[in-house]
Amino acid sequence: MTERLEAIVRGYVQGVGFRYFVVRQAKQLGLSGWTSNEPDGTVYVVAEGSPAALNELLRELHAGPGGARVDQVDANRLPAVGDLGGFSIRSGGHRGD
Repeated sequence: MTERLEAIVRGYVQGVGFRYFVVRQAKQLGLSGWTSNEPDGTVYVVAEGSPAALNELLRELHAGPGGARVDQVDANRLPAVGDLGGFSIRSGGHRGD
């Protein structure tokens, strides 16, 4: 069974390698999706995969990489859309998938 996680990470999360951290974690967990820096200073994450892998990614989002400070993670679980292929960094404000 595949699910989708959409998360907004708030705090000191831009300019500290957060998106690259997300990509590494997601690839290790076998997830597909993308992440982006948003104009409001947040990091947006869309990931699809097994519920267990998404739970682990969500734990990692709360921790963040060294140098980051995560204040809040707003997360929603949805049915998977599919066809995301791999895991990438996208430009901010991108919503097409």
